[in-house]
Amino acid sequence: MRRAQRPLGARRVNEPATHPRFQRAAFLSAAPDLAATPDDSGYEVAFAGRSNAGKSSAINALCHQRGLARTSKTPGRTQQLNFFRLDDERRLVDLPGYGFAKVSLSIKQRWQQLMERYLERRSSLKGLVVVMDIRHPLTDIDQQMIAWGIAADLPLLLLLTKADKLKRGAITRTLAEVRKALSAASVPVEVIAFSAVSRLGLAQVQEQLSNWLAFAAAPSEIADRSPLHD
Repeated sequence: MRRAQRPLGARRVNEPATHPRFQRAAFLSAAPDLAATPDDSGYEVAFAGRSNAGKSSAINALCHQRGLARTSKTPGRTQQLNFFRLDDERRLVDLPGYGFAKVSLSIKQRWQQLMERYLERRSSLKGLVVVMDIRHPLTDIDQQMIAWGIAADLPLLLLLTKADKLKRGAITRTLAEVRKALSAASVPVEVIAFSAVSRLGLAQVQEQLSNWLAFAAAPSEIADRSPLHD
């Protein structure tokens, strides 16, 4: 008798329901400029993405919290560098959303300068997560953010969100297309399909971030990789 196929994105039997290292994340501070950022020591991972790509929902899902990063139907709500503390040495950083914010051109340019300078100058920054809607990846502005990350010599994680809205075949094709487009990048690039709704890719993203943040691996916290990730 043929065994029933596990639904795409369903949690494995031995996969932990929560990740304690990310679950204890808490808001630390908001910085309108580099001078207001926390002390540049320890380890940071930054999240960047278009205003409607699901960046806040992804951060909330990764940290098993509903309201850690603000979610809003109004694009451009994140207008500063928002720092979330994991412990005394480790932080997640939510960068200003880009693309659809209804603000003046001068403000958009200021946000872009802030993000570019942060990526170039922040020595504690160990990796950049670029969040993209899997249905519309690698827009011109996404590629600009990726280029900034490469220029700063940062390893990249391209997080293709809202994967629950596509079928398995479409997800696989999009992953292959994005990987091919970044195959010649001069920095390490990981591409993962993700859904804050179905939890697809959650364990893989937490594993990648744990490596960047220099968390010591614990056997009970390592889940099998998804077939779509290999």
